[in-house]
Amino acid sequence: MTRRILVTGSNGLLGQKLVELLHHEPGVELIASSRGANKLAALYPAVRFVPLDVTDCAQVQAVLAAEQPTHLIHTAAMTNVDECELNQEACWQQNVTAVEHLVEACAQLSVHLIHVSTDFIFSGEQGPLSEEAAPEPVNFYGQSKLAAEQAVQASAGRWAIVRTVLVYGIAHDYGRTNIVLWVRESLAAGKHIKVVDDQFRTPTLAEDLAQGCWLVALHDAAGIYHISSNEMLTPYQMALQVADYFQLDKSFIEKVNASTFSQPARRPLRTGFIIAKAQRELGFRPHSFQEGIALLARQMGTEA
Repeated sequence: MTRRILVTGSNGLLGQKLVELLHHEPGVELIASSRGANKLAALYPAVRFVPLDVTDCAQVQAVLAAEQPTHLIHTAAMTNVDECELNQEACWQQNVTAVEHLVEACAQLSVHLIHVSTDFIFSGEQGPLSEEAAPEPVNFYGQSKLAAEQAVQASAGRWAIVRTVLVYGIAHDYGRTNIVLWVRESLAAGKHIKVVDDQFRTPTLAEDLAQGCWLVALHDAAGIYHISSNEMLTPYQMALQVADYFQLDKSFIEKVNASTFSQPARRPLRTGFIIAKAQRELGFRPHSFQEGIALLARQMGTEA
């Protein structure tokens, strides 16, 4: 069967990785969409692009009716945790209202909705977590993503939720950094950095998350899936691995607690995912963090 897949947020990190993965996949007709101009036009000129502001209900209805996708992978979101805490109305509009529009349109048109969510719906009191763990967010971003999940779960249509953790990767014309780039660039410049050692995550390579979303679509899977690596690491442990890989001076890395930083939004201390369901049902196989660093090094042209 041909899968006609519409990706929202195609200019973002995950959106770009999905376009890269799916544009040459046999049996896939790909439609990229984003609120801004298409950043990938020069890289993938053959990929169909449609402008789409997911917060505009009429536009969502019109685009989905015109494009008739079989699957929609929803990656667009407001993900800056502190910005969400400080601009709650904008956060709710982008992370909840937009999802409600997509849920309604997908149900009406029998589109399989694949919604990307986060470990920040959890309290951070324990981990790693299975899909059955009880959500209890500690910040507004987490509250908005939980409300979006609840809207998806209430849908009369076909749906799946892909939750993920601390995504890192490199994208085209993408302003945001990630822990690998930040540590490498800081240490290479001789900067001292403070990195927390009391937050635990299972960091996720962006390519792995894209693969997980594709596997959900390929299997027409329904329900909730945890997609991440299966290595529980603190940011400090990740920073040490980055320093080792690029042969940089680890003495510039200072181990601190999260209480060192004053941030508008609380962070859950311990999350991380159990990914056995995705491995068993979808055949999902993530990279290790070491393999992820090596992949980013190749993409940057700076192999160790």
